[in-house]
Amino acid sequence: MARFVEFYWHVRWRTDEPYETKVLSHPNVHLVFEEPAPLVYGVDRSLFVRRLEGRGQVLGVKFRPGCFRPFADGPVIDLADRRVPAATVFPRRVDEVGRAILQSTGLDAMVRLAEEFLLDDDVLPAPDPVAEEVAAMVETITADPALFRVDQAAGTLHVSARTLQRLFAEYVGASPKWVLRRARLHEAASRADEGVRVDWAALADDLGYFDQSHLTRDFTATVGVSPAKYAGLSS
Repeated sequence: MARFVEFYWHVRWRTDEPYETKVLSHPNVHLVFEEPAPLVYGVDRSLFVRRLEGRGQVLGVKFRPGCFRPFADGPVIDLADRRVPAATVFPRRVDEVGRAILQSTGLDAMVRLAEEFLLDDDVLPAPDPVAEEVAAMVETITADPALFRVDQAAGTLHVSARTLQRLFAEYVGASPKWVLRRARLHEAASRADEGVRVDWAALADDLGYFDQSHLTRDFTATVGVSPAKYAGLSS
């Protein structure tokens, strides 16, 4: 499954008071085994928010960027900012598999059941070389802090900007511009999480923003707080 799946993740909670968990999402599609039925989560282009209450658990499958397309019936952009019943994408027995996973004892057993399902002949798609190519594209442009614009990314990848936009809509579920911008926000959040004083003006310059106020506006619009306040919350 390594060519399709980035990793499996698991969350278990038990709380007396409901609370919201917030995640600055990446350009990945997730298959989440949860109650009352499994869901497929497209790329969340804003801030992913989930309310947790009582007790429960979920097992998630995080697909590599671009690598959910072979499982889907259409462009992955159609799933953007949406969560849909997994049974509309996978064979309907995914609901039964989901119940078995959540009733399993131990994380290893849960992951094994999920992987066995994805490897079944009627689920596992044929290799798609374009999906691999797009995954490599995402990795390349998000790893290079010098890439700020779509035309720069297209030049680095030796494709036209229009081709890049078409491939990302079909396979990733978000535009190249969004992927580049989100990578910058993740870098800013990562610096804030380090617990040391951050020179926000210098960081803004490193990340290709016009100035510190531009970084602050972009970060605040997505995360809900300024970078400086986020750093205070992290510490």
